[in-house]
This record gives sequence, C-alpha cells and structure tokens, in this order.
Amino acid sequence: MTDGPLPKSVLARGALLLHACGGSDTALSLAELALRTGLPKPTAHRLLGELVRLGFVERTPEGAYRVGLALFVLGQSAPSVRELRDAALPFLGDLHEATHENVHLAVPDGADTLFLEKVTGRRATPIVSRTGGRLPAHCTATGKVFLALGARPPRRALPRLTPRTLVLPGQLARDLALTRARGYGVNREEAEIGVSAVAAPVYALGHGSRPVAAISVTGGTRRLDMDRVGARVCAAARALTRALSG
Repeated sequence: MTDGPLPKSVLARGALLLHACGGSDTALSLAELALRTGLPKPTAHRLLGELVRLGFVERTPEGAYRVGLALFVLGQSAPSVRELRDAALPFLGDLHEATHENVHLAVPDGADTLFLEKVTGRRATPIVSRTGGRLPAHCTATGKVFLALGARPPRRALPRLTPRTLVLPGQLARDLALTRARGYGVNREEAEIGVSAVAAPVYALGHGSRPVAAISVTGGTRRLDMDRVGARVCAAARALTRALSG
C-alpha cells in the first residue's frame, strides 16, 4: 500500500494504478492493485476500465491487468530518454560483444536504479533485471555509482535482497567511498546470489558533477573478472560521455 493519504484527483489516482502495474513483472488482479494502491475496489475498477479503454492498461484473458502498449509508446517518445538510449546503444553493443554478458544503461530514480536498456544474449548469465525495471540502488553496481557521486542516500531501512546485501549505513558508506576512489561501482552477489556486476558513471554537459546515467556489465560471479571488466566498462562510459558532450 502507498504511504500517506490517498490523492484526491482522478489523474493522481490513475497514476497510482499505472505505477502499480508498471512495478510488477506479472499481470495483477483487481484485488492486488487495490491493495498496492490503497484505492477502494470500486474506484480501482472504474479507473482501470478507463485506462484500458485508452490503451494505457490492458486486461489479460484471465482478467488481470498489465501495462498497455500505448503507455510503452508514450514512454519511448520522451526526448531525453530516447536521445540517451540512442547514443548509448553502440557502446552497449560493443561491451556485450566483448564480454558476452548482460549490459545495462541505467539512470537514478529516487532510491532505485532504473534500467533504460538491457543488451543480452544466449551466452549471458540469466538475471532478473529487465528494460524498464528497477532495483534498490544500494545493492546494485549502477545504484552505487549514483549514491557515491551525488544521489541522496536512502533514509529508510535498506532491504536485504541476499545475505551479501550491505544494509548497515557504515558498510554502505565504506563501499561508496571505495566506489569514488576507484571510479566504478561493484555489486558482489548483493542483488542476486551467484550474480555480480561492475558499473561506471556517464556524464553530460549541463548536468554538473553528477552522472546522468551509468553503464554496467552483469554476469555470473565465477565468470566475471572484475578488474578486466571494470576497465572495459569505464572506457565505454568515458566514450559515451564524450559522445553526449560533443
């Protein structure tokens, strides 16, 4: 359920439902959406009907709800997102060719890291991330880059996704200091067991000293040579920074 009082406007309540649908990897029932948003079932049902009619939400044959194609098209048309993704794709492709692992382009989103793009293949380690998905910043390599280089640290209790997740403030602070010192962030099985990642910051003119994005390579812990991959990721991030600044 959402924190605080429910918004009064129809637009804000519809946005609650869209965020709930977009935040799930599976279609959600009316009851689940009402629980997640705090909306009364009749209100949620009425608003969902309108969102389905507009194409922002679609209803599955089983009667559950998920994000619709119209919302996807609308999101892809955002100029800042489109320009960043278009500029990054060649560098993401080169990293994937070099590592044969999962490559992400991510941006900060509050206490989370949001994946704008994911390049993967049959040889890559299967992982939970997806384009348009998010994970807590404190347990991801891209998120640590944002936290170390200017993003506001989370003030709430940090969720533990695996036994290796850093949840104590002192532990995380030391890790972020190390991230700043070496120039890239590392996640060692902190979001998924058996999966590690390396990420480096991307900058752009007009955005000050904070990174606008981060590039990461994510793969099996036993397969990922952190130093070698870290050097490749940093080189790709610097090249993308030059492309955005030029």
